[in-house]
Amino acid sequence: MSAAEAREVRAFWQGLGLPGLVDVHTHFMPDRVMDKVWAYFDSAGPLTGRPWPITYRDAEQQRVDRLREFGVRAFTSMLYPHKPGMAAWLNAWSADFAARTPDCLHTATLYPEPDAVRYVGEAVERGAQVFKAHVQVGAYDPTDPLLDGVWGLLAETGTPVVTHCGSGPAPGKHTGPGPIAAVLARHPRLRLVVAHLGLPEYGDFLDLAERYEGVHLDTTMVFTPFTELTAPFPVEERPRLRALGDRVLFGSDYPNIPYPYVDALRALTTLDLGDDWLRAVCHGNAAQLFAHVS
Repeated sequence: MSAAEAREVRAFWQGLGLPGLVDVHTHFMPDRVMDKVWAYFDSAGPLTGRPWPITYRDAEQQRVDRLREFGVRAFTSMLYPHKPGMAAWLNAWSADFAARTPDCLHTATLYPEPDAVRYVGEAVERGAQVFKAHVQVGAYDPTDPLLDGVWGLLAETGTPVVTHCGSGPAPGKHTGPGPIAAVLARHPRLRLVVAHLGLPEYGDFLDLAERYEGVHLDTTMVFTPFTELTAPFPVEERPRLRALGDRVLFGSDYPNIPYPYVDALRALTTLDLGDDWLRAVCHGNAAQLFAHVS
């Protein structure tokens, strides 16, 4: 880690008068799973049309220490299965990781399978504070009947679920606003956090956030020079983003980003939405969504 980068990250939130950052979209998972994720990005050129180097390809403790050096007061261990029988094992790992990493929000995941309601309920009982649902990688339909009880449970308990349901960086069979809109129509109280602001279907997901008060949006990778090249956020949508400022959350995708962490913060300042908006996005909104975060 560059000491200069750490100083710049800390100067960002200190200049806003914040106690630090809350990053709702960071990845920690078992080493062998993380290695496979990194291998996927190493070979992602044909998918994305350009290289995707992992900027923070370090050992787990080094990655945790770096977030702390940046002044990230709370973060997540976003992890996700791509096949049946995997989610419960990942949830056991993430519960242990949260227990030994107190600044990590206890994260869990899900997959459409017969025992999903059981293990999701067990994770909530064990204190899971946020779930990750990756419709693209999991290649599943979020309206699958096997998930209906899961969405209902998460809606009833008010547990946020960060969901990659947009069609970027490459569309999947069940990505886009349609399938997840059907879930929200059935479970309107669901606290859904749309990852990557729904990239590239930004306007459609802003529509959902305006329609459902439980829908939040995370900023992960959006607005950065890397993303603006292929999926620029429409300038004309900025007023809507400002109006939804109490439901926009900072996310980075650390460590799997192809640029320095500070780029995501610099990008937010280019929007010219004001310091109050930045304070809410980078700390206040998450502190409200996750009650114990300070």
